[in-house]
Amino acid sequence: MKRIGLFLLTNLAILVVLGVVLFILQAVFGIGTLDETGRGLDYGGLLIIAAVIGFGGSFISLAMSKFVAKKMTGARVIEQPRSQSEQWLVDTVRRFARQEGIGMPEVAVYDAPDINAFATGARRDNSMVAVSTGLLQNMTREEAEAVIGHEVAHISNGDMVTLTLIQGVVNTFVVFFSRIIGHFVDRAVFKTEEGHGPAYFITSIFAQIVLGILASVIVMWFSRQREYRADAGGAKLAGRENMVAALERLKRSVDQEHLPDQLQAFGINGNRGSSVKQWFMSHPPLDDRIAALKEGRHLR
Repeated sequence: MKRIGLFLLTNLAILVVLGVVLFILQAVFGIGTLDETGRGLDYGGLLIIAAVIGFGGSFISLAMSKFVAKKMTGARVIEQPRSQSEQWLVDTVRRFARQEGIGMPEVAVYDAPDINAFATGARRDNSMVAVSTGLLQNMTREEAEAVIGHEVAHISNGDMVTLTLIQGVVNTFVVFFSRIIGHFVDRAVFKTEEGHGPAYFITSIFAQIVLGILASVIVMWFSRQREYRADAGGAKLAGRENMVAALERLKRSVDQEHLPDQLQAFGINGNRGSSVKQWFMSHPPLDDRIAALKEGRHLR
Protein backbone atom coordinates (compact mmCIF):
# COMPACT_ATOMS: atom_id res chain seq x y z
CA MET A 1 0.00 0.00 0.00
CA LYS A 2 2.79 2.47 0.89
CA ARG A 3 4.68 1.78 -2.35
CA ILE A 4 1.62 2.28 -4.58
CA GLY A 5 0.10 5.07 -2.49
CA LEU A 6 3.26 7.18 -2.54
CA PHE A 7 3.62 6.72 -6.29
CA LEU A 8 -0.01 7.65 -7.05
CA LEU A 9 -0.05 10.72 -4.80
CA THR A 10 3.21 12.01 -6.25
CA ASN A 11 2.04 11.30 -9.78
CA LEU A 12 -1.29 13.11 -9.29
CA ALA A 13 0.45 16.15 -7.79
CA ILE A 14 3.00 16.34 -10.62
CA LEU A 15 0.27 15.86 -13.21
CA VAL A 16 -1.67 18.84 -11.83
CA VAL A 17 1.49 20.99 -11.75
CA LEU A 18 2.36 20.11 -15.35
CA GLY A 19 -1.22 20.89 -16.31
CA VAL A 20 -0.93 24.35 -14.77
CA VAL A 21 2.36 24.90 -16.63
CA LEU A 22 0.59 24.00 -19.89
CA PHE A 23 -2.14 26.55 -19.16
CA ILE A 24 0.50 29.23 -18.55
CA LEU A 25 2.16 28.39 -21.85
CA GLN A 26 -1.21 28.65 -23.56
CA ALA A 27 -2.05 32.00 -21.98
CA VAL A 28 1.36 33.68 -22.30
CA PHE A 29 2.97 32.17 -25.38
CA GLY A 30 -0.04 30.95 -27.34
CA ILE A 31 1.11 27.33 -27.22
CA GLY A 32 -2.17 25.49 -27.16
CA THR A 33 -4.48 22.87 -28.51
CA LEU A 34 -6.89 24.91 -30.67
CA ASP A 35 -7.15 24.51 -34.43
CA GLU A 36 -6.41 27.26 -36.95
CA THR A 37 -9.84 28.87 -36.53
CA GLY A 38 -9.33 29.29 -32.79
CA ARG A 39 -12.71 27.69 -32.16
CA GLY A 40 -12.22 23.92 -32.33
CA LEU A 41 -9.71 21.59 -30.76
CA ASP A 42 -6.64 20.29 -32.57
CA TYR A 43 -7.02 16.70 -31.41
CA GLY A 44 -3.70 15.55 -32.80
CA GLY A 45 -1.80 18.32 -31.07
CA LEU A 46 -3.82 17.78 -27.89
CA LEU A 47 -2.94 14.08 -27.84
CA ILE A 48 0.78 14.82 -28.24
CA ILE A 49 0.71 17.38 -25.42
CA ALA A 50 -1.31 14.98 -23.26
CA ALA A 51 1.25 12.22 -23.82
CA VAL A 52 4.15 14.53 -22.90
CA ILE A 53 2.40 15.62 -19.70
CA GLY A 54 1.09 12.13 -18.92
CA PHE A 55 4.32 10.21 -19.31
CA GLY A 56 6.35 13.12 -17.96
CA GLY A 57 4.37 13.09 -14.71
CA SER A 58 4.64 9.33 -14.43
CA PHE A 59 8.40 9.14 -15.02
CA ILE A 60 9.13 12.10 -12.74
CA SER A 61 7.15 10.27 -10.05
CA LEU A 62 9.27 7.17 -10.61
CA ALA A 63 12.53 9.12 -10.49
CA MET A 64 11.45 10.75 -7.20
CA SER A 65 10.04 7.57 -5.66
CA LYS A 66 12.92 6.72 -3.32
CA PHE A 67 13.37 10.32 -2.16
CA VAL A 68 9.64 10.79 -1.53
CA ALA A 69 9.33 7.44 0.26
CA LYS A 70 12.18 8.30 2.62
CA LYS A 71 10.73 11.71 3.44
CA MET A 72 7.14 10.58 3.91
CA THR A 73 7.93 7.55 6.06
CA GLY A 74 11.03 8.85 7.82
CA ALA A 75 12.89 5.75 6.65
CA ARG A 76 16.53 5.48 7.77
CA VAL A 77 18.88 3.79 5.31
CA ILE A 78 21.15 1.32 7.07
CA GLU A 79 24.69 2.43 6.21
CA GLN A 80 26.23 0.56 9.13
CA PRO A 81 24.05 -1.97 11.00
CA ARG A 82 23.45 -0.92 14.61
CA SER A 83 22.18 -4.26 15.86
CA GLN A 84 22.07 -7.95 15.06
CA SER A 85 18.55 -7.45 13.74
CA GLU A 86 19.70 -4.82 11.25
CA GLN A 87 22.68 -6.96 10.22
CA TRP A 88 20.34 -9.89 9.60
CA LEU A 89 18.04 -7.63 7.57
CA VAL A 90 20.86 -6.39 5.33
CA ASP A 91 22.24 -9.91 4.86
CA THR A 92 18.81 -11.28 3.96
CA VAL A 93 18.17 -8.58 1.35
CA ARG A 94 21.65 -9.13 -0.11
CA ARG A 95 21.11 -12.91 -0.32
CA PHE A 96 17.73 -12.57 -2.04
CA ALA A 97 19.01 -9.87 -4.41
CA ARG A 98 21.85 -12.14 -5.45
CA GLN A 99 19.44 -15.01 -6.05
CA GLU A 100 17.23 -12.80 -8.22
CA GLY A 101 20.15 -11.32 -10.15
CA ILE A 102 19.53 -7.68 -9.23
CA GLY A 103 21.78 -5.01 -7.75
CA MET A 104 21.90 -4.68 -3.98
CA PRO A 105 18.98 -2.43 -2.92
CA GLU A 106 19.30 0.17 -0.22
CA VAL A 107 17.94 -1.28 3.02
CA ALA A 108 15.97 0.99 5.33
CA VAL A 109 13.95 0.84 8.54
CA TYR A 110 11.13 3.21 9.46
CA ASP A 111 9.40 3.66 12.79
CA ALA A 112 5.83 2.31 12.73
CA PRO A 113 3.95 -0.13 14.97
CA ASP A 114 2.19 -1.93 12.12
CA ILE A 115 3.69 -4.91 10.29
CA ASN A 116 4.62 -3.50 6.92
CA ALA A 117 7.32 -3.24 4.26
CA PHE A 118 7.67 -1.75 0.80
CA ALA A 119 10.06 -1.62 -2.13
CA THR A 120 10.58 1.32 -4.46
CA GLY A 121 13.07 2.73 -6.94
CA ALA A 122 13.47 3.67 -10.58
CA ARG A 123 15.42 0.58 -11.68
CA ARG A 124 16.11 -3.01 -10.66
CA ASP A 125 19.66 -1.99 -9.81
CA ASN A 126 18.72 1.26 -8.06
CA SER A 127 16.02 0.36 -5.56
CA MET A 128 15.21 0.31 -1.87
CA VAL A 129 13.60 -2.18 0.50
CA ALA A 130 12.19 -0.67 3.70
CA VAL A 131 10.62 -2.49 6.64
CA SER A 132 8.79 -1.19 9.69
CA THR A 133 10.03 -1.60 13.23
CA GLY A 134 6.71 -3.33 13.89
CA LEU A 135 7.63 -6.04 11.39
CA LEU A 136 11.03 -6.66 13.00
CA GLN A 137 9.48 -6.81 16.46
CA ASN A 138 6.40 -8.92 15.75
CA MET A 139 7.34 -11.43 13.06
CA THR A 140 9.51 -14.49 13.32
CA ARG A 141 12.66 -14.54 11.22
CA GLU A 142 11.05 -17.00 8.81
CA GLU A 143 7.96 -14.80 8.36
CA ALA A 144 10.07 -11.66 7.98
CA GLU A 145 12.21 -13.42 5.35
CA ALA A 146 9.07 -14.17 3.34
CA VAL A 147 7.99 -10.50 3.46
CA ILE A 148 11.46 -9.39 2.37
CA GLY A 149 11.37 -11.96 -0.42
CA HIS A 150 8.01 -10.53 -1.50
CA GLU A 151 9.50 -7.03 -1.75
CA VAL A 152 12.63 -8.20 -3.58
CA ALA A 153 10.33 -10.01 -6.02
CA HIS A 154 8.58 -6.70 -6.76
CA ILE A 155 11.96 -5.28 -7.74
CA SER A 156 13.09 -8.26 -9.84
CA ASN A 157 9.69 -8.35 -11.60
CA GLY A 158 10.15 -4.68 -12.59
CA ASP A 159 6.78 -3.79 -11.10
CA MET A 160 7.52 -0.10 -10.53
CA VAL A 161 8.65 0.44 -14.14
CA THR A 162 5.64 -1.43 -15.51
CA LEU A 163 3.38 0.55 -13.20
CA THR A 164 4.99 3.74 -14.54
CA LEU A 165 4.22 2.80 -18.14
CA ILE A 166 0.61 1.94 -17.31
CA GLN A 167 0.26 5.14 -15.30
CA GLY A 168 1.71 7.09 -18.23
CA VAL A 169 -0.92 5.73 -20.61
CA VAL A 170 -3.66 6.43 -18.07
CA ASN A 171 -2.34 9.95 -17.47
CA THR A 172 -2.33 10.65 -21.20
CA PHE A 173 -6.02 9.88 -21.56
CA VAL A 174 -6.86 11.74 -18.34
CA VAL A 175 -5.21 14.91 -19.68
CA PHE A 176 -6.72 14.40 -23.15
CA PHE A 177 -10.32 13.94 -22.02
CA SER A 178 -10.14 16.58 -19.28
CA ARG A 179 -9.28 19.19 -21.96
CA ILE A 180 -12.12 17.98 -24.14
CA ILE A 181 -14.52 18.31 -21.19
CA GLY A 182 -13.15 21.77 -20.39
CA HIS A 183 -13.53 22.84 -24.01
CA PHE A 184 -17.12 21.56 -24.17
CA VAL A 185 -18.14 23.35 -20.94
CA ASP A 186 -16.46 26.56 -22.09
CA ARG A 187 -18.31 26.48 -25.42
CA ALA A 188 -21.68 24.98 -24.52
CA VAL A 189 -22.25 26.41 -21.03
CA PHE A 190 -20.30 29.68 -20.95
CA LYS A 191 -20.71 30.43 -24.68
CA THR A 192 -17.07 31.34 -25.34
CA GLU A 193 -16.78 31.66 -29.12
CA GLU A 194 -13.05 32.05 -29.68
CA GLY A 195 -10.05 31.02 -27.65
CA HIS A 196 -10.64 29.75 -24.15
CA GLY A 197 -12.12 31.51 -21.16
CA PRO A 198 -11.54 30.93 -17.44
CA ALA A 199 -14.19 28.19 -17.41
CA TYR A 200 -12.01 26.02 -19.68
CA PHE A 201 -9.02 26.17 -17.35
CA ILE A 202 -11.04 25.66 -14.16
CA THR A 203 -13.15 22.84 -15.59
CA SER A 204 -10.13 21.09 -17.11
CA ILE A 205 -8.18 21.07 -13.85
CA PHE A 206 -11.22 19.83 -11.91
CA ALA A 207 -11.94 17.14 -14.54
CA GLN A 208 -8.28 16.10 -14.52
CA ILE A 209 -8.34 15.52 -10.76
CA VAL A 210 -11.65 13.60 -10.87
CA LEU A 211 -10.64 11.49 -13.89
CA GLY A 212 -7.25 10.86 -12.30
CA ILE A 213 -8.88 9.40 -9.21
CA LEU A 214 -11.27 7.28 -11.27
CA ALA A 215 -8.45 6.10 -13.55
CA SER A 216 -6.54 4.87 -10.52
CA VAL A 217 -8.98 1.92 -10.60
CA ILE A 218 -7.01 0.61 -13.59
CA VAL A 219 -3.69 1.01 -11.80
CA MET A 220 -5.09 -0.63 -8.66
CA TRP A 221 -6.31 -3.63 -10.67
CA PHE A 222 -2.81 -4.04 -12.09
CA SER A 223 -1.31 -3.67 -8.61
CA ARG A 224 -3.50 -6.45 -7.24
CA GLN A 225 -2.35 -8.84 -9.97
CA ARG A 226 1.29 -8.03 -9.28
CA GLU A 227 0.82 -8.79 -5.58
CA TYR A 228 0.01 -12.40 -6.42
CA ARG A 229 3.24 -12.65 -8.42
CA ALA A 230 5.24 -11.03 -5.63
CA ASP A 231 3.73 -13.51 -3.16
CA ALA A 232 4.88 -16.29 -5.46
CA GLY A 233 8.34 -14.71 -5.57
CA GLY A 234 8.44 -14.54 -1.78
CA ALA A 235 7.43 -18.21 -1.63
CA LYS A 236 10.22 -19.10 -4.06
CA LEU A 237 12.87 -17.26 -2.05
CA ALA A 238 11.75 -18.04 1.52
CA GLY A 239 9.48 -21.05 1.15
CA ARG A 240 5.76 -21.33 0.52
CA GLU A 241 4.91 -22.22 4.11
CA ASN A 242 6.77 -19.17 5.39
CA MET A 243 5.00 -16.89 2.92
CA VAL A 244 1.63 -18.26 3.98
CA ALA A 245 2.58 -17.88 7.64
CA ALA A 246 3.63 -14.26 7.04
CA LEU A 247 0.29 -13.40 5.41
CA GLU A 248 -1.60 -15.13 8.19
CA ARG A 249 0.42 -13.18 10.76
CA LEU A 250 -0.39 -9.95 8.91
CA LYS A 251 -4.06 -10.90 8.83
CA ARG A 252 -4.12 -11.47 12.59
CA SER A 253 -2.32 -8.21 13.29
CA VAL A 254 -4.53 -5.98 11.16
CA ASP A 255 -7.71 -7.57 12.48
CA GLN A 256 -6.92 -6.08 15.86
CA GLU A 257 -9.04 -3.16 17.03
CA HIS A 258 -6.13 -0.69 17.19
CA LEU A 259 -5.64 -0.75 13.41
CA PRO A 260 -5.35 2.88 12.23
CA ASP A 261 -8.29 4.09 10.18
CA GLN A 262 -6.10 5.11 7.26
CA LEU A 263 -4.98 1.50 6.75
CA GLN A 264 -8.56 0.24 6.83
CA ALA A 265 -9.54 2.85 4.25
CA PHE A 266 -7.00 1.46 1.79
CA GLY A 267 -8.07 -2.14 2.46
CA ILE A 268 -4.59 -3.34 3.43
CA ASN A 269 -6.14 -5.59 6.05
CA GLY A 270 -7.61 -7.79 3.33
CA ASN A 271 -11.22 -7.24 4.28
CA ARG A 272 -13.41 -7.33 1.26
CA GLY A 273 -15.57 -4.33 2.16
CA SER A 274 -18.00 -2.93 -0.37
CA SER A 275 -17.72 -3.69 -4.06
CA VAL A 276 -16.78 -0.06 -4.77
CA LYS A 277 -14.04 -0.12 -2.14
CA GLN A 278 -12.49 -3.19 -3.76
CA TRP A 279 -11.92 -1.23 -6.98
CA PHE A 280 -9.49 1.08 -5.16
CA MET A 281 -7.63 -1.59 -3.17
CA SER A 282 -3.93 -1.85 -4.02
CA HIS A 283 -3.75 -5.38 -2.56
CA PRO A 284 -6.10 -8.37 -2.93
CA PRO A 285 -7.81 -9.56 0.26
CA LEU A 286 -5.35 -11.52 2.38
CA ASP A 287 -7.61 -14.57 2.36
CA ASP A 288 -7.44 -14.64 -1.45
CA ARG A 289 -3.65 -14.32 -1.41
CA ILE A 290 -3.30 -17.12 1.13
CA ALA A 291 -5.64 -19.35 -0.89
CA ALA A 292 -3.67 -18.66 -4.09
CA LEU A 293 -0.42 -19.72 -2.41
CA LYS A 294 -1.91 -22.87 -0.92
CA GLU A 295 -3.37 -23.85 -4.30
CA GLY A 296 -0.07 -23.13 -6.06
CA ARG A 297 -1.47 -20.42 -8.32
CA HIS A 298 1.01 -17.89 -9.77
CA LEU A 299 3.98 -19.87 -8.43
CA ARG A 300 7.07 -19.49 -10.61
